Amino acid sequence: HGAELAAPAPARVAQTPSIAMPAVPPAPKPIMEFPVPDPSKARHLFATVLDGADQSALLVGADGYGRLDVRAQVQMEDGAIIYVQYYGVLEMNEAVANALENGTATNFGDHYFRTTPRFETSDPRYEWLQQGVFVGQGRILEGPGVEYNVFQVK
Repeated sequence: HGAELAAPAPARVAQTPSIAMPAVPPAPKPIMEFPVPDPSKARHLFATVLDGADQSALLVGADGYGRLDVRAQVQMEDGAIIYVQYYGVLEMNEAVANALENGTATNFGDHYFRTTPRFETSDPRYEWLQQGVFVGQGRILEGPGVEYNVFQVK
């Protein structure tokens, strides 16, 4: 006879509330802005999230901040398809709560909302997106949806 083994004690797992982050509305929204020394020459790239081509999660912690995990395919105005994946942090303050509850927008300065997007594409026109590090600042749009200003770290 072998020695009897006691069943392991069940692991304790802290439950974190999960909120599904709404998808970006289908209307074109500026998702990327790359500043250059002369602000009048900044490039504004517009894209829309392809229907059914996004997965978003927002896990809200006890510290009042949400952690984003987003993956989406976007179509640029010129037809290029780009895969975008980003993690981020969203301060779940009163402005955010009101916007999500009432379907209203926030301004970029109303909360801490930062992302670190990564891009993949086979389109040579956007190869440069795969060769840099980017950070984004977000805000909530009416609907609700989201809008980002994304900057390349130089």
